[in-house]
This record gives sequence, structure tokens and C-alpha cells, in this order.
Amino acid sequence: MHKRVMDTGSPETSGEDLIIAVEQMVRYVRQSATTGGLSTAASSALGRLSREGPQRLTELARAENVSQPNMTQLVTRMERAGLVRRVADRTDGRGVLVEATETGLEVFRQRRAERAEALERLIAQLPEPEQRAVRTALPALARVIRKHRERP
Repeated sequence: MHKRVMDTGSPETSGEDLIIAVEQMVRYVRQSATTGGLSTAASSALGRLSREGPQRLTELARAENVSQPNMTQLVTRMERAGLVRRVADRTDGRGVLVEATETGLEVFRQRRAERAEALERLIAQLPEPEQRAVRTALPALARVIRKHRERP
């Protein structure tokens, strides 16, 4: 695999260079979260349940972009670990929801804190002007993402 060297901060930095940087950052931050020893898929599903609340298995599979059988297996493993539980859907007696347990919520909180600490360590290594730029750019991108998701 070949490494690319980016011209840092240049207005001509390509979208490809930026996505490489984002991928490296996300990988670094994800790998820093070790609490619970979760797979990426389990961590992502637990994070979604923690942020968005209980969901039907089919909704969770769709949101996580995996097949329903794969999500069923993942939820079963997470259930055995005490991170999630299946509960009756109060609005539809035939339906079942998957929700994070208190243990699952605590694992999520600890993993998020580990990721936040890893990101802070990275940012702290930058010169002050670049630190300010990152602290401005990341929330701005998050706002754009939220607005994009809210569009009908």
C-alpha cells in the first residue's frame, strides 16, 4: 500500500487527500477505545442505541448497513455480554425493540471518553493556529451533516 504525503493546510488540498486524513484520524481514534473489547460493528450498534434509543432489529440493521441475519447474530452476542436487551414494543405488542442496558450505556460512555481523549492528544500536538482551525472545522462539518440528514 502506498502512502501519500499531504500538503498541510493548502487550499489546493484535494478531496482525496482530505478523506485519507479523515480515515487515518477515525482509525486512530477508534483504535484508542478498548473498553469492553467490542468489534467495530458492536461498538457502532451500541453507540447508535445509546444515542437514538431502542430500535427494531430491522431498523438497526438498515441504519448500520448490515443484513438482518448479521444484526441478529450481533445483537445476540451483545445480549449475552449484558450490553443490550430485547424488550416488547409498547406501541406494537407484536414488535420487539433492542435497547442498551445500563452496562451497555456505561461501556458506550467509557469508549466515547477514550476516543475524546485520543482526539485531544492529537489536537494538542498541533501548533495553536491549527488547533483553532480543527476546533472550528470539525463542529462546522458536524452541523452540515446534521442539516443534510434533516432534509426530507
